[in-house]
Amino acid sequence: MTDRFTFKRVSVVRCVGLIVSTFAMGVAVSQTLPKEGPYDYISCWSGTSNDIAFSKTHGFGTYEFVVNNRTSPPGGPFDMTVGRCVGLGSVFDGKRDNSSLCEAVDKDGDKFIIRNSIEAGKPKQEGFAGTGKYEGMTRIGTSEMLGRFPVIKPGVITGCARQTGTYKMK
Repeated sequence: MTDRFTFKRVSVVRCVGLIVSTFAMGVAVSQTLPKEGPYDYISCWSGTSNDIAFSKTHGFGTYEFVVNNRTSPPGGPFDMTVGRCVGLGSVFDGKRDNSSLCEAVDKDGDKFIIRNSIEAGKPKQEGFAGTGKYEGMTRIGTSEMLGRFPVIKPGVITGCARQTGTYKMK
């Protein structure tokens, strides 16, 4: 009875080990980005804002936040990258202006810069500098807000957005 239990246990451990190592190889292979292509991932962030409510029609402020990026399915371009961003926003006579710069880094320590802005009322995202595997990368895309979470404390901002577009490596 003990021999059968030990044999089954070893078989299960071997099977799980094979599945885990196959998954790990798939993730390692997927981290090699093609020279160009589309990207599609979800970014969720949390940070702080420093707002000045000048009047009912005018206001401005700065913000800083950290962001986590995830693709579905896992392993897509820019999956598991993290970033830190700083930005400036304003509202003048009901017209909104917002821009931020973000430094993103992957698990290898390679980095890229993203500029987020609003042009003609639509979000625009540009990538224009990078290090390591991202050196010479350019990218263009858009950002679709998926909603903000409830305010936990005044001055704290949280939310998620879907990032889509195309990139091209050097």
